[in-house]
Amino acid sequence: MTWNPLFHTLDLFGFYLPPVLLWALVALLPFFALSRLAQACGLYGFVWHRPLFDAALYVIVLVALTLGLPLLTGGPA
Repeated sequence: MTWNPLFHTLDLFGFYLPPVLLWALVALLPFFALSRLAQACGLYGFVWHRPLFDAALYVIVLVALTLGLPLLTGGPA
């Protein structure tokens, strides 16, 4: 097993943080951009439950980042 810098535990002033916390923070930027784009295009007019749609969109962005970024950087799958 090789060491992957994208999936190691973070040490912040003695507190060990899981790598998913960093991924969750990184996923906020594209999520907010997609949410504003959906608002500008009027997509939310077709959505039944906006908070549920936003939660699903955030999960999709988070999974796309965690699975897609290592593949793009040449890391292990």
